[in-house]
Amino acid sequence: MKRRSGLLLICLGLAACEGSNPYVASSNPIPPAPPGAATTFDHSAYPAPPRDYGRYRSWAWLDGHLPPGTTWADSAQVAEVVSNALDQRGLRPMRDNRPADLFVSANLHLETRMRQVQDDYGYYGAGYGGYNHYGSGYGMYGSVPILRTYQEQVVVVQVDMFDAGTGQPVWSASAETSDKGSQSEQVDAIRKAVEKAMSAYPPS
Repeated sequence: MKRRSGLLLICLGLAACEGSNPYVASSNPIPPAPPGAATTFDHSAYPAPPRDYGRYRSWAWLDGHLPPGTTWADSAQVAEVVSNALDQRGLRPMRDNRPADLFVSANLHLETRMRQVQDDYGYYGAGYGGYNHYGSGYGMYGSVPILRTYQEQVVVVQVDMFDAGTGQPVWSASAETSDKGSQSEQVDAIRKAVEKAMSAYPPS
C-alpha cells in the first residue's frame, strides 16, 4: 500500500511539472546606433601616445610672472637658478614675441619635517663583587640605543612645466634643502635643490 502511495505522489509531481510555465522569454530590439557612430573615433579606448619631449625647445614663465622671492633668495635669484637648470637641458628662454613651447612656474615654501636620530651612548651594566675586598666576580655591560625625534624646517622647491599649446601639465618635480646658513649658502642650497628636482628631465 505504501509503495502504491509513493508511486502516486511521483506521478502527481510529474504531472505538475508538465503544466504551463508562467515565465515567458522575451527580448526587445537593439536600439539603433546614434548618428555618426561609425565615423567617431573613441580616444579613450586607446592609450595616449608617448609624449615627445624633444619637441620642447623654448620656454617662458607661466602668465609672465617670475617665481616669488623669499627670505632666503629674491625673485631674480630664484629665476636665475631655475633658468640655468633649464638651459642645461637644452631649453632656451623665449625673449621675443614668438610663442614658447613650454610655460614654467617655480615656487619655494617652508615645510616641517619630523626627523629621528638614534644614539648609542646609553649604557647599562650588572655585576657582583666576590668574597674578598678585591672584588673578584663578573659583570656585563652594553649600550641601549636611544631614539630622539625632533622637528626641522626645510625649503621645498617645486618646478612645474605646462605645454604652451594645450595648457596640459607635462612635468612636475620637487626637492628640499635646509633653510640654515648664510644667504649665499642658502642660494647655493636652492641651486642644488633645483638641480635635484630637474635631474630626471627629460624622462627616458
